[in-house]
Amino acid sequence: MKHDQYEKIRNKALNLFEKANIILTDSEKENVEVADFGLGKIENTGLQLVTYVNTDLVCAKELALLPNQTCPEHKHPKRDFDDGKEETFRCRYGIVYLYVEGEPVVNPATQPPKDDEKYYTAFHEIILKPGEQYTILPNTLHWFKASSEGAVVSEFSTKSTDEDDIFTDSRIKRIPEIE
Repeated sequence: MKHDQYEKIRNKALNLFEKANIILTDSEKENVEVADFGLGKIENTGLQLVTYVNTDLVCAKELALLPNQTCPEHKHPKRDFDDGKEETFRCRYGIVYLYVEGEPVVNPATQPPKDDEKYYTAFHEIILKPGEQYTILPNTLHWFKASSEGAVVSEFSTKSTDEDDIFTDSRIKRIPEIE
């Protein structure tokens, strides 16, 4: 991703955090991670996040999703030190459509990104509105998408090792590369 595009998306994320009344320090604002997953379609497949803390035991993050933006399907596998990352999503702003393994919903509220449908297999739907939360167990395939107004989610989890996430789409590169 080019640096000017990173700045544009970072500013959109900061605007969403502000709408959700999430107060960030200047340092946190400067260090918003913009993940395009190496696909070059950040407006529809991507994620913007701020990590507050990530220790051997706990992690806390704020996630911003642009309008209709999708974080692609992935899971947090078993690691040397635990059974995988367990995470709780709490919606702060907008609506988040969360899909996990389990009984698929008949008429989902939203769809995966156009032309990438083959990389999405989990369709048990959980709809999170502000104040609602859901816990995703380790090693569970999941993906999520924002409503048309965008969304902000607080994530509370065990230790995060994003570089170990396993994505259904083998084209994905989790760690962003900024030119």
